[in-house]
Amino acid sequence: MVAKLVLIRHGESTANRDNEFTGWTDVPLTAKGKTQAHQVGQVLSRYQLTLDNVYTSYLQRAIITAYIIMDEMQQAWVPINKTWRLNERHYGALRGLNKDSAREKYGVNQVALWRRSYTAVPPLLEKVSPNRRYPINIEPRGESLKMASDRLIPYWTSNILPKLKAGQNVLMVAHGSTLRALIKYIEDISDDDIDGLEIGNGEPILYEYDTNFSERHYLK
Repeated sequence: MVAKLVLIRHGESTANRDNEFTGWTDVPLTAKGKTQAHQVGQVLSRYQLTLDNVYTSYLQRAIITAYIIMDEMQQAWVPINKTWRLNERHYGALRGLNKDSAREKYGVNQVALWRRSYTAVPPLLEKVSPNRRYPINIEPRGESLKMASDRLIPYWTSNILPKLKAGQNVLMVAHGSTLRALIKYIEDISDDDIDGLEIGNGEPILYEYDTNFSERHYLK
């Protein structure tokens, strides 16, 4: 039985609008971001996709995007599974910093390396303040894309992939970096080539799964 996996990067957030590094900072959607979520729900409705499982991060920009999509599809009753393992990559001491300002401070090439490289780690936070939503010592001081992948893929393997193998449809609403990490894993993209993959806000990506994943397909 063919199962469907739909990946969606959340709608535009206030940090996207303001061109800021965000990571685990919990910023809201803009009005444009909410509109994008409604549009995604309308697209998925046209494809008559039935949801069996929905997964999001612990961050409101992903959670609210998922709620809007599900409501638009008239499937708001489907349970949502939330996990910090789908959180955006942690940008460490860069978070909250305007990207243009970061380029002026650190240099264009260095910022490009931190943003697009698979292994480059951004400047680390000196310390992490406790946050009741996360287990103690879970929030990192900063992450490379590889580090984000290392906490995401075990959850994918143990919790999400078995649903697809059972023929169930999965909607995952997450973030640019964690979706890049997952696509890298699914498609076996090399460490060097992953820097060319860009995922836009509110652009549904479809994979079909039987015994293997189909090619990536963008829904419109």
